Amino acid sequence: MRIAFAGTPEAAIPTLRALFGSTHEVAFVVTRPDAPVGRGQIMTPSPVSELAHEFGCRTLKPHKLIDIAQEFSGIDCVVVVAYGNLVPRELLKIPMHGWINVHFSLLPHWRGAAPVQHALMAGDDVTGISTFRLDEGLDTGPMLAYLTTSIGDRETSSELLARLALEGGGLTLATLAGVENGSIHPLDQPLEGISHAPKISVDDARINWQHPALAIDRKIRAVTVEPGAWTMCGDTRIKLGPVVIRHDISDIASGVVEVREKKVVVGTGSTAVELGTVHEAGRKPVDALIWMSNHRELTVFA
Repeated sequence: MRIAFAGTPEAAIPTLRALFGSTHEVAFVVTRPDAPVGRGQIMTPSPVSELAHEFGCRTLKPHKLIDIAQEFSGIDCVVVVAYGNLVPRELLKIPMHGWINVHFSLLPHWRGAAPVQHALMAGDDVTGISTFRLDEGLDTGPMLAYLTTSIGDRETSSELLARLALEGGGLTLATLAGVENGSIHPLDQPLEGISHAPKISVDDARINWQHPALAIDRKIRAVTVEPGAWTMCGDTRIKLGPVVIRHDISDIASGVVEVREKKVVVGTGSTAVELGTVHEAGRKPVDALIWMSNHRELTVFA
């Protein structure tokens, strides 16, 4: 088939690479415009743009998809992975086989921009990848194929997303083969089990030490590495890496930081959690015990 690909972040790379290595023709790639990155705000192309350049594939970076509507004439299918923009209704029916989206959840569970993060925060044991045909709604189109996987007890969202992204390439090729030969027929999503996964902001990633240790552990893993869990220590903002729940320590007040048996622990609304890495603003991440050696006075997170 003659394919166009729409995607932007690192998570889209395995699928695009799989398409480049297949018998399908990738006619062009659509990605978001270059964006400022880092303290120097240097205009930087997306990961998808860089891979397309590596393969010598024509790359389009429109601010609005409607501006390149004519490009989709003669395209059999558009594969979409985390592109970042909704597709206008008038473009959806141009390709013969429509727009096929690769989504990192088992739809209709966790529709939206941050399915992996919300799955971890909710404590889901199982997740997966779905391919579906785009319609005018937000991740509401008819299902084509899916695969499932267990979520690791200590897995972070970045680790889980990387694992799902690798699986996404194979599922995409299987979906395209089924669509092309007619063995896959779109199936409407069920009306039960719908949940939503809006983008998680920096404010959402702040830790509330009144919450139980289990909820704090899940939240920190869910926002690692993006946007990153954080708390305040006096006037200083502190980023935190994943923690370990300490069921054996329950005598520390919420937010109070102590050293117990050469481990740095923090009180929560239930039992304590043991800190891993601590990243103080303007400094490099360090082991919590090293960080604590410079904070011998009573330390409280808020």
